[in-house]
Amino acid sequence: MGFCSAMTLAFATIFSLVSVALLAISFSTDNWVTISVDRNKIQEADDGKLTEDLMQSPLYFTRTRGLFRECFPGEKDKNAPKEGLVDLYMSPVETYCRNIDYYIPENGRTKNLSGEEMVRIHMARAMIAMFIVGFFFICVSFIAGVRGCWKTSPTDITASAVLILIACLFSAAGMGLWHGVEHWEMNKINTETRTELFVKSWPQELRNHSEFKYDWSYIVAWIGVGLSLLAAILLSLAAVCIRTDRDREEAERIHYQMPVYQKQQAAYGGPYGYAGYPPYYGNQYGPY
Repeated sequence: MGFCSAMTLAFATIFSLVSVALLAISFSTDNWVTISVDRNKIQEADDGKLTEDLMQSPLYFTRTRGLFRECFPGEKDKNAPKEGLVDLYMSPVETYCRNIDYYIPENGRTKNLSGEEMVRIHMARAMIAMFIVGFFFICVSFIAGVRGCWKTSPTDITASAVLILIACLFSAAGMGLWHGVEHWEMNKINTETRTELFVKSWPQELRNHSEFKYDWSYIVAWIGVGLSLLAAILLSLAAVCIRTDRDREEAERIHYQMPVYQKQQAAYGGPYGYAGYPPYYGNQYGPY
């Protein structure tokens, strides 16, 4: 294996491993969006209509949101809604969280939802499916990559590059659907709710004093998508390098074999194999 193929394979392996680690971390963490709520200003502007919501609705508390959970950092008594409207539990990182509902199974719970809400639910489900399918293709690409490195096979390495590129596309599609769900929640759905991010139906005080900010899980997810694309490109280059090295080695082997064949041929006295008799150009009957 030449220097070109060894270096590109090494970097491709590093990028692919880092990308799957980053995608797995972002997929499982709850810091895609941080929603900061200024409760003090809302309480100052409240005329008594929001007293119950200020205590029970999760919309009035600062929180972080991931693909599966919405979590409230800090102490439960001060920074999380009271029991009644939502059910909270302690997450593995010791924050109080509630699950995001994908209505799986539905059990008739979607009968009263509007068409816009159903579009949101279907996009959210497709988003999760895209990420899962992307992880599947990454695993298959690793198997093909290990086989290609073991056999130094450009065909297997090319297959690994194609598979990880497909995984990159599925992950990017998942990110796109996540933005689609976000857009649908904030701009399309007008249903009044005390728990969901349907911003258009929120009270004006809540909209004025809520701030949305993309957090580190979201950034890590896009970095993972970009690294998987770089890994696919480097694997393709590695396959090209290996194929070039093999062609060059084959040409050198043929070059070294040709003189030996010519020497063996010359040892038999010419192309007809009559050894030991120099050629005679005269008349066999003499000058007469």
